[in-house]
Amino acid sequence: MPILDEAVAEYTRGLVRHEDDVQRAVRRRARELGVPAIAPEAGLALQLLCRAVGARRVLELGTCTGYSGIWIARGLPPDGQLETVEFDSRRAAMAREHFRQAGVADQVTVTIGDARDILSQRADGSFDAVFIDADKEPYPRYYQEGVRLVRSGGLILADNVLSHGRVATAEGGLVSSSLEAIRRYNETAATDPQVLATILPVGDGLGVALKLGPGP
Repeated sequence: MPILDEAVAEYTRGLVRHEDDVQRAVRRRARELGVPAIAPEAGLALQLLCRAVGARRVLELGTCTGYSGIWIARGLPPDGQLETVEFDSRRAAMAREHFRQAGVADQVTVTIGDARDILSQRADGSFDAVFIDADKEPYPRYYQEGVRLVRSGGLILADNVLSHGRVATAEGGLVSSSLEAIRRYNETAATDPQVLATILPVGDGLGVALKLGPGP
């Protein structure tokens, strides 16, 4: 089921005026390959949120074609850096080329490997924002790592947290392990006293959690 009425979704997507020809080509490539890409309005929200907290170091889990990474990287200051983690080396190579075409390659590091292993190697509070858009079953763990990795005042962001509306409609016997993991992610963020969290109904649902505490 659509999260928004289709006419409303088309209207809001039509107001995204910052997607250029390179981004449209990357999004079209993802569609041709049958691989996921966030909605343009969700990409714009990512960029807006990263700018709002003055993000300079961002970690992305799940590079895929690099579409969301382009949105994030273009919201960083000249000295900003995005590290994006991708398990599939072929997708990583494709994304690197897309970053080059988008003019952000100097600000993006593509790390190949299992995100669960790579996260443990990153220091507490070393990022201003973490964006989660990888395999769904580890989402609860990614959330916990995200809270550890971002500074106070930083963001933990996650795509697909409404799962085409299934988080609200699927009955117990029909819930897949991926959907159950997303539900746990949402519930954990909503009840975690370390953050202020909500879900923005853009794309397939964008989870937004602001880490509370003293300034960085």
